[in-house]
Amino acid sequence: MNSTVEIRTVAYEELDAFAKVIRDSFRDVAEEFGLTRENCPTHTSFLEADRLRKEYENGYHMFGAYAGGTPVGYVGVKEIGDGAWELDHLAVLPAYRHHGVGRRLIDRCVSEVKQYDAAMMKIGIIEENTRLKDWYISYGFCHSGVARFPHLPFTVGFLALEIQ
Repeated sequence: MNSTVEIRTVAYEELDAFAKVIRDSFRDVAEEFGLTRENCPTHTSFLEADRLRKEYENGYHMFGAYAGGTPVGYVGVKEIGDGAWELDHLAVLPAYRHHGVGRRLIDRCVSEVKQYDAAMMKIGIIEENTRLKDWYISYGFCHSGVARFPHLPFTVGFLALEIQ
């Protein structure tokens, strides 16, 4: 399946389709951790296309995974200063997971940020999602801390990847 999936830049006109991919990809995470619109309205599982449009207009670099031309995965990356970039909304539809699609999306982000002399890429995740945390660590990210935020019903774990 990996070889039939193409990674390319997302066009503005595709943002509605990718918002749905992101929501559908994060639905199982929301269910697993009991996240609802009431207790966590900003969670990625409830992301609307307007948010992606604002991110696009604010300079996010957006990449999609396409299987036969159909969107199946997404990732955004933005510069946050001092050589650091933040990875956002890494999403792969459940049927396409465990086939290297997420890895290829991160690879594309790494390739992109190198063009801007990035030193580090960072991400925040649900700390209690040990399966995801272990996956990022297997890619080369290092766990860099945790934080609690009053508006979130989970602990945020931070990971960072040095860009070589």
